[in-house]
Order: sequence, then structure tokens, then C-alpha cells
Amino acid sequence: MGSKILIATYGSRGDVEPFLALALGLKARGHQVALATSTRIADWIGEWGIDFLPMSDAALAQIETEDGRTMLDGASGFLRRMMAARRMTAKAKPLATQMIEDAWAAAQGFAPDLIVFHPKILAGPHIAEKLGIPAILVFLQPMFVPTSAFPASGLPELPLPGWNRLSYKLVSLSFALYRKPVNSFRERIGLPPISSRDEVLEPRALAPLHVIHPVSEHVIPRPGDWPSHALICGNWRLPAPRDFLPDPALAAFLKAGPPPVYAGFGSMPAREPEKLGTMIMQAIRAAGQRGVIASGWGGMEAGNADDIHVIESAPHDWLFPRMAAVIHHGGAGTTAAGFHAGAPSVICPFGVDQPYWAQLSVRLGVGAKPVPRKAMTVERLAASITQAVEDPEIRKRARELGERLRAEDGVGDAIEIIEGRLEAK
Repeated sequence: MGSKILIATYGSRGDVEPFLALALGLKARGHQVALATSTRIADWIGEWGIDFLPMSDAALAQIETEDGRTMLDGASGFLRRMMAARRMTAKAKPLATQMIEDAWAAAQGFAPDLIVFHPKILAGPHIAEKLGIPAILVFLQPMFVPTSAFPASGLPELPLPGWNRLSYKLVSLSFALYRKPVNSFRERIGLPPISSRDEVLEPRALAPLHVIHPVSEHVIPRPGDWPSHALICGNWRLPAPRDFLPDPALAAFLKAGPPPVYAGFGSMPAREPEKLGTMIMQAIRAAGQRGVIASGWGGMEAGNADDIHVIESAPHDWLFPRMAAVIHHGGAGTTAAGFHAGAPSVICPFGVDQPYWAQLSVRLGVGAKPVPRKAMTVERLAASITQAVEDPEIRKRARELGERLRAEDGVGDAIEIIEGRLEAK
């Protein structure tokens, strides 16, 4: 008889898809699994046969507001972005409180034996403490467990003694902003208050908390100074879409010429989506390539032509192996999909941890020179597209990395860790 496992995550599709893949693996292993996340993707979760527990869409909807688009669009200008960020921050604590309440309601209804949670699910470890069950924290990129090997993802590499470890303290400060709503929740459920910023995600009663990073060691080697409870286990990938049939127009476009390049920025918003779409089309043409452009959640606007085909979305596992290169924002999930497909990358980071993945693609030798959104021009993007498509060394290394990643079983490795925690509780 399997255990009851609550998986809780929040954010864009890239924040949810790995957890859905884990849920499918756990269910296949005989466990009873429920996934708690935003209501906007309830139908998608249900299509995979995983029980869904609802969380408010309010926090995610903030990305689609004018301030959300301004803050995340790197071309908006520094001052305008900072003012938008200030207004967004003022709304953060009430939204966090709502998410805490949603997670608690999900846990009460499901009564899990173990919780697997994304760091945005601030209630995760505190619910586990209250219920007396183990919890596992999942970071899609290394930015929580300190190491001297590299700084927290999203922060720059600086030639300062001790900077790498210090950078993780800076990350913990960002979570410390939520200590008040967390303590209000703890008081309501009969737990003593936490006293330090580090306890927002790792309360003393649960320390040391197991932290899993679903990233391949071929991409990020496990640091030698990490403690035993910090783990890397390979990407969590959804099963390949065996029965996926592309739109006939997309299928015809792919057959009509050489492999095109893909361009899509997922949920990243643009204040001027038509202008961004025009720039992408011009860059693809300037590089002498055909293109498949995905409008995505962010709503990038472009038009069909003989050399350009526009889609809303398509499964990355199916689409990316058919591309000459993939142009994207550098989210953890999309980056992993590009690496997994063996396709050269052109990463155009908007912000957050995306510059980290952009630079990592270059260090691995599988990506062309990044083109940050705030500095994007037709000429710069065209030059990087040309480099990605025509550099034989980048193409070779991308292909080799993809072969290594496809040989891994990140979900299977994670399930062994989870079952070990269940046995040890």
C-alpha cells in the first residue's frame, strides 16, 4: 500500500511541469498523490490523471497586470521597472497569506504522509511540522544550500572573498520578508513563532530539511561542500507525447524546408508584444533561417509567412528535437527542455535566474552568446542565431549533452529519495 503524498507548487508552467512529472512517477509506483497549484491549470493537471487541489490564481495573475509586464520586461527601463516592483511588493504579503491558507486547506483535506513543496509554497514546512510528517523542499536551481563552488543562481559571480557563500544569505533575506505572515499562520495552528529568517523555509523542528534539485550533474556538478541532505537527481520530465499530432499547418511548414529555429518566451510578458514579435521575425530572417514562433502565455505577437509559422504552444519534447536552434527566455524548464533535446540554445534572459541559465549554456558549450531582453536588437539576436546554427562545436556539444540527459531517470532517482524519507519517519 502506497503513501499519501502532497505535492505543492506555484508559478508558470515551468514551475509546475517538473512536479507533475514527479506526481506521475509516484502514482505509477503505487502512491496516492495530489498536486496543489493555481486553478488556471487545473484542466491540464486533470488530463494527466492526477488529483488536483486548488490554490488561488491571484498571485499568478499579477504577472499579467501592467506592473507585472513592466517589471519582467527587461526593455521597460530601470526606473519604470523599479517603481512597478515597489507596487508589486506592496501586494506580496496579502497574496502570500492567501497562498498559505490555500496550502493549509489542501493539506487538511488530503491528510498527507509527506509533503514535497516548491519554495513559493511558504506554508509547506510549517504544515509538515504541525502534522508531524516529513517535508522535502525542491529548488529548480541551486540558490538555497550554500556552497563555495558558485554563487546562488540569479546573482553575479564576483571576485570577492567569501562572496559565493554570502550570496545564499542574500537569497534567504528575500524569504525573510514573509516571516510575519508565516508566524501569523503558525500562531493560528498552534505552533511557536520562528525567530530567524532561515526558518521561513526550514523551521528548526525540521532541520536539516532534505533539498532536491531536479537538475542533471552533467549540467551542474554537485558541489563537494554540500551536506548530505542536499541532492541533485536529474531533470523531472513528463513522458514523451506518444500520441501528439501537430496541427496540419505546422506539420506542413516543417516539411517544406530545412529545420527552422524556435522562438518563444513562455510566460514572460512584453509591454509591446507586437514590437517584440517583429524584432524576432526580423532577426530570424537576417540570420537566413526559417522560424517557428510560439506566442505563449506572454502573448508575443507575430504573423505567419512563407518563412515564419506562429503557434500558441507545442510540447517541447516533440518540437525542440526538430529545430535547428531554440531561442527562449532561459526559464529552468525551457532550458532543460532545450538541453534535453540536444538543440543549440540562444537564451534571451528577462531577469530572475534566467541570466544564470544563459551563462551556463555558454560554459557548457551548447549555447550561443546570450542576448538579454533589455539589450536586444535585431543585429545582436541575428548574430547569436547564426552562431547557434552554424558553429559545429556548439551543435556537437548540444547533441552530446542531450544524449547524456536522455539516459538519466531523474524522477526515478527522486522517488527513491522520497521513499527513503517515508521509511525513516
